[in-house]
Amino acid sequence: MRPILPAILAMAATVLASNILVQFRLGDWLTWGALTYPVAFLVTDITNRIHGLQAARRVVVAGFVIGVLCSLAAAAGGTTTLRIAVASGAAFLLAQLLDVWIFDRLRHHTWWQAPFLSSVVGSVLDTVLFFTIAFAVFLPADANTGWSNEAVPLLGTGPLAPLWVSLGIADWMCKMTLAVLALVPFRVLVRKILSAPVRSY
Repeated sequence: MRPILPAILAMAATVLASNILVQFRLGDWLTWGALTYPVAFLVTDITNRIHGLQAARRVVVAGFVIGVLCSLAAAAGGTTTLRIAVASGAAFLLAQLLDVWIFDRLRHHTWWQAPFLSSVVGSVLDTVLFFTIAFAVFLPADANTGWSNEAVPLLGTGPLAPLWVSLGIADWMCKMTLAVLALVPFRVLVRKILSAPVRSY
């Protein structure tokens, strides 16, 4: 039986890196964390393909626990707010569990459909949950996130909209791009793992 510890470590590294890199901007609409966070969907999907539904859920829960610890540490250090920490944790857990469920339903379809479609739907939920919980004005005001409701041209060129809407759209577009690109490492890694001899302990 193949151990899931490598998947848990990969998820932990992804969550930790994303929590650090989200503090550094990449252009006007993204942070460096936007490039690392979608790897979580890749880790979940590979785990689901190799080990199945329950193992993938365990990896998601491990990632959630690590993410909560990172968020609490960041909130204590003043680099994030409790509202953003809640948004991050809720979005991660629900989106990843949805990804796992959809993947499992599509696992017998063409090889690329399960990882791609589950990542697309999970990414939509992740983006909507995070940006609305963290920044939308219809939730209780947060003095530390008020900047996100400044009206600016959508993605710098469109009609006026709250800044957080542009940030959310840019984040979602980045996730969609990476969902397509992740199909290559998904295919390669799944083949490599499945062809490797299984050690007995």
